[in-house]
Amino acid sequence: MLRLDGVSVRFGARTALDAVDLAVAEHEIVCVLGPSGSGKSTLLRVVAGLQPADEGRVLLAGADQAGVPVHRRGVGLMFQDHQLFPQRDVGGNVAFGLRMRGTARAERAARVAELLDLVGLPGAERRAVAALSGGEQQRVALARALAPSPRLLMLDEPLGQLDRGLRERLVTELRALFGRLGTTVLAVTHDQGEAFALADRVVVMRDGRVAQAGTPREVWQRPASPFVARFLGFDNVVEGAVGGGAAETPWGRVPVPAGTPQGAARLLVRPGGVRIGDPGEGLRCTVEARTFRGHRVACGGAGLRADGRAAPRPWRRSARCGTRRTRARWWA
Repeated sequence: MLRLDGVSVRFGARTALDAVDLAVAEHEIVCVLGPSGSGKSTLLRVVAGLQPADEGRVLLAGADQAGVPVHRRGVGLMFQDHQLFPQRDVGGNVAFGLRMRGTARAERAARVAELLDLVGLPGAERRAVAALSGGEQQRVALARALAPSPRLLMLDEPLGQLDRGLRERLVTELRALFGRLGTTVLAVTHDQGEAFALADRVVVMRDGRVAQAGTPREVWQRPASPFVARFLGFDNVVEGAVGGGAAETPWGRVPVPAGTPQGAARLLVRPGGVRIGDPGEGLRCTVEARTFRGHRVACGGAGLRADGRAAPRPWRRSARCGTRRTRARWWA
């Protein structure tokens, strides 16, 4: 459905996209994930035709989009701030694209009613936009983007302005809706939880380049680089040397999974794999702080630093612990 071949975009001396290759299959949901300034929104604008590429090609269904204006690309675009028309009611907003295409009034009305029912706002045609909640505005914006039946739907931080509870509920609803409609989706977000819940495939970007692409499970379980691991929230990445069934690290000897390649490596120990054990077992560390995170407590340990030297202990009170199993890193 969509292919980018070596797409580059420059703003003066800054390169926003650097020879990006990307493919999105029909009916696939792809989420582009990355920190601010990584180029993900620029990529979306290039596909939509809002930003010309300095190099490379954008192809939709095999057709080169060079010189094709935005309104002729057959794509839908939904922004973070929804950009609804305040002077129009809900029905007028949803029907806008259909009216621009010259769709007959009766057909427009039927399509609007169908979409509002799909997004959970049946009978809301006459409601004023200003009277809607944030979640309802998001649903109206989605219905408006879907109304012309775009071959590709693009979402730019679609849930960014909503509170966490509403985001978590809507992202599940969105995935189910796209599955029912068979919609091809390209979305950008900085929220990895949102991306993993929504996407069939995740693309992580860094400095205008693709750092890793794969299924959510692949990216989560096997980050391709320390950058990807740290972006996903895993700070426990160190250099090590694998020999046999363990690796020598600045923390000490850490068991590794069977089949791990021997020699120099970078190791990631996930917090969820740490087990508290007898002080005589595992790696010794000092817990100097705790942060309540709801379903877990994050412990700040200062027993060792990544360079292998003892870290400073600014607090007097400490508790020593060992780890029975160290598949995941001690969370420093």
